[in-house]
Amino acid sequence: MAIPKHLVAIFGGAVSGAEAANQLTKRGIPVVVFDQNILPYGKIEDGLPKWHAKLRDKEETKINTKLSHPLVQYVPKAALGMNLDFKKVIDWGFSAVLLATGAWKDRPLPIFGIDRYINQGLYYQNPFIYWYNHFHESTYSEMTFETPDNAIIIGGGLASLDVAKVLMFENVERALRDRGIEENMFTLDRSIAKVLAKHQLTLADLNIKACTLYYRRRIMDMPLTSAPTDTPALLERAQNIRAKIFNNYQSKYLFNMEPCHVPIDKIVEDGRLVGLVMQKTEIIGGKVKPIEGTNYEVRGSQVIASIGSIPEPIEGIPMEWQTYKVNQADLCRIEGYDNAFALGNAVTGRGNILESLKHGREITGAIADRYFDTEAQFVDLVKEKEIKVEEQVEAIANIVTKLPTITKKSYAEIQKRVTALQHKVGYGKDYMTWIQRHLPIRLEDIIGGH
Repeated sequence: MAIPKHLVAIFGGAVSGAEAANQLTKRGIPVVVFDQNILPYGKIEDGLPKWHAKLRDKEETKINTKLSHPLVQYVPKAALGMNLDFKKVIDWGFSAVLLATGAWKDRPLPIFGIDRYINQGLYYQNPFIYWYNHFHESTYSEMTFETPDNAIIIGGGLASLDVAKVLMFENVERALRDRGIEENMFTLDRSIAKVLAKHQLTLADLNIKACTLYYRRRIMDMPLTSAPTDTPALLERAQNIRAKIFNNYQSKYLFNMEPCHVPIDKIVEDGRLVGLVMQKTEIIGGKVKPIEGTNYEVRGSQVIASIGSIPEPIEGIPMEWQTYKVNQADLCRIEGYDNAFALGNAVTGRGNILESLKHGREITGAIADRYFDTEAQFVDLVKEKEIKVEEQVEAIANIVTKLPTITKKSYAEIQKRVTALQHKVGYGKDYMTWIQRHLPIRLEDIIGGH
């Protein structure tokens, strides 16, 4: 078999990694895609709440199309910092190494010492939604979460609204079942308010207080839409859209909201987090300003923090603040390495993002009505990410094709290592066979559709 001129390693097989593989294989450059999980779908599978079943399947099919290309080798259960050392991988002899590992680590709640109460009253969004997406599977064996009424959520973006929806779904479904009424997540997703009205019930009738979301800014500031804000008129329009999106959420899912609040301290009893000390804020010149003398205690059944996700630190990869440190903004080249690059959520605020977003809106034809459709917004964001990766990979590919060709020895050694990793987890040579064998049972199959 002929040895290819170049071979690229991609870590992460979800949206960014799959698109990077797509762009490189279009140029005839073979790739090896390593993923830390059995399946390559990342947050499409583990972070997008499972009521988005049709959207999940659509996006995963797109990833499958890209990763089943004959120039792609897939390696599951291969995680940098765990069973693979980043610096050693660099020395394997790949023409380039691309990191599309995403952002899986929750941004810590900024209260001194609070993380000692993780799983003791404090929980974070990423593992919570992972549990929610998978707990119905008979093989699920990881951490189990409780969903008591009257929980506190700290956040303000779409992810925090997802947390609120999960809590409301679980509490309402449980309370209805106690009355002999069977409803499921899919019917509640259409509207909890309408389901309750159908049964002539209210939250008070069900003895549900509901969870409360605390946000440091105003409702009009919530990052719920990608509507442009480049001019005062566009900003005002975007703020109106945000408020309408939120009001639509709250009227359908009936959770509580407290804008202009920040947590400043913890309330601990018997070694467990039982609440937070909150402080009211105001927005002056676009900045959050605490209001002195407005502190008060808020107690709840648990606290779930949903204030953003950051890349997991990996030994050997330099960090700058909470993202990977890069020394060439246009290419996102990782500092200290000539042929290692970060893609997607591993870096933020770099590259030609504004042009990508503009291009993405033009391609998807986003109009005002799309901003009120959360699934349409998600599709837009995925397209924008793909466009950004396409731009990055185009520049990276130009560098790769000018590098010295891979040696026969390096190629043989890489293939030996790849095959060993595949054999270790029982992976054959056919990507789709592996996917079909490991795709988990879907909730809609259990409850009979949606």
